[in-house]
Amino acid sequence: MKVARFSHEGTIAFGIVDDDELVVLKGDPMFAGFDPTGDRVPLHVAKLLAPVIPRSKVVAVGKNYRAHASEMGGEAPGEPLLFLKPNTSVIGPGENIILPPQSEQVEHEGELAVIIGRIAKNITAGNALDAVFGYSVANDVTARDLQAKDGQWARAKGFDTFCPLGPVIDTEFDVYGVSIVTRVNGQERQSGSLDDMVHSVADIIAYASSVWTLLPGDVILTGTPAGVGPIVDGDTVEVEIAGLGTLSNPVRRL
Repeated sequence: MKVARFSHEGTIAFGIVDDDELVVLKGDPMFAGFDPTGDRVPLHVAKLLAPVIPRSKVVAVGKNYRAHASEMGGEAPGEPLLFLKPNTSVIGPGENIILPPQSEQVEHEGELAVIIGRIAKNITAGNALDAVFGYSVANDVTARDLQAKDGQWARAKGFDTFCPLGPVIDTEFDVYGVSIVTRVNGQERQSGSLDDMVHSVADIIAYASSVWTLLPGDVILTGTPAGVGPIVDGDTVEVEIAGLGTLSNPVRRL
């Protein structure tokens, strides 16, 4: 099922997407289960928010598609290349990606996001998917010039608004054979298949859990296909994963 976090009439709630309506839930289904209130809200009057705000961390994987690793001037790592984004980088559908004054080269990176649903530490790839609550769409926005300048990725990847997430979490999504496309102002920039990941979702979760304890609500970004490129003030970025949804965000420089 597809789960949304939304605001309506001054209240933030969770709901199950049912055609053009949201079945309102009594609480966060990750912790409170799928317990409906009996109310319904039409989708067109609800404002969709980031479907989860990680209480702990966003774990991301670099160079997890060979073609992207090549366009960045290297080969795909033999082990997942992990880095962290702060939870303050997360925004929802329709919210502005803010270009920071420190950077002159900000780029899009459309990605599959994995939402962790239970505590996981040192789990194996064989049971890693048991820790997954669901999947969403993400954009690992990157200040490419600062990434090169700093020699590490914390600042380049960590600005506020640099982790758009949404529009929903799908708890039953099957990643196999699924396409991912990124468009800027309607023009295709990235196109690939989730099958092209060097390290699978299960392998990434297992590897990350050997480093950090993964907590419910943690988000894992699984890497981006080739075709990353610049975004500028006035652009609109769309990341679409077939069957999962389209995440759209305008770009602004304040």
